[in-house]
Amino acid sequence: MKIEGFAYRRVQVADGVALNAAVGGSGSPVVLLHGFPQTHLMWRHVAADLAADHTVIAPDLRGYGDSDKPADPDGTAYSKRTMAADIVALARELGHDRFALAGHDRGALVAIRAGLDHPDAVTHLASLDVLPTLDMWDVMHGVGGAIGFHLYLMAQPPGLPEQMISASADAFFGHFLDLWANNPDAIPAEARAAYLKASREAVPSIVADYRASAGVDVEHDRADRAAGRTLTMPVTVLQQDWGAALGFDAAGLWRAWAGDLDHRTVSCGHYMAEEAPAEVTKALRDLLAR
Repeated sequence: MKIEGFAYRRVQVADGVALNAAVGGSGSPVVLLHGFPQTHLMWRHVAADLAADHTVIAPDLRGYGDSDKPADPDGTAYSKRTMAADIVALARELGHDRFALAGHDRGALVAIRAGLDHPDAVTHLASLDVLPTLDMWDVMHGVGGAIGFHLYLMAQPPGLPEQMISASADAFFGHFLDLWANNPDAIPAEARAAYLKASREAVPSIVADYRASAGVDVEHDRADRAAGRTLTMPVTVLQQDWGAALGFDAAGLWRAWAGDLDHRTVSCGHYMAEEAPAEVTKALRDLLAR
């Protein structure tokens, strides 16, 4: 399954690491980063719309889809800092030193880190349905933390999480595709099958991505907060109303990271680029106009 009308490139971004990327359209560049447990295909509707007047680049993150899945001997191969560097290198290899960046879920964490580490490269930033890593761990407590059980599972040392998830990979990843979508029809059978196959084949690297978010990613966020480092570009956040359920002010948490913030609450499920693509596209176009 591919995004119709897009060309596919395999681009070297680091030693031994190449990313699979769909590229389409022409105009100012916009990079779209997918979430869990998905691939670049989750952007198929939004990408096709934006390609009317933008160069759209939709890669599989390292460790996901058809991108390379390096080993992680020291716990840094899937840090968001490393994954963000991949995206900056990808854009440059495709001829773009500056670009707008939108991410969903795990891709949003990569986008946030890219905005913090590479402010000269990221012109605009959008985050879909995630909190910055440090805030995410702070709000996950008590029985409300049960919604994020997978975060704690995949934070465990190498071995047990990979074994448990691999034993029932389709059931594990399918659980999130079912639970987090308000409109299951938004993910058709062909896309669901593609997501499950890609995830099934990437258990160690997906776990490594999540494990980094309980370790080195937190260290990087803490260092930024201590230094007063924030996102300096225009930022748009689309989010379900988590705060009402878990008892926190999502917009307030985001304001600590982004001075130029447009925070919007959406009514669809987690997979908003598939469930409400017109709303997501409008928000991105509004962001790009700022």
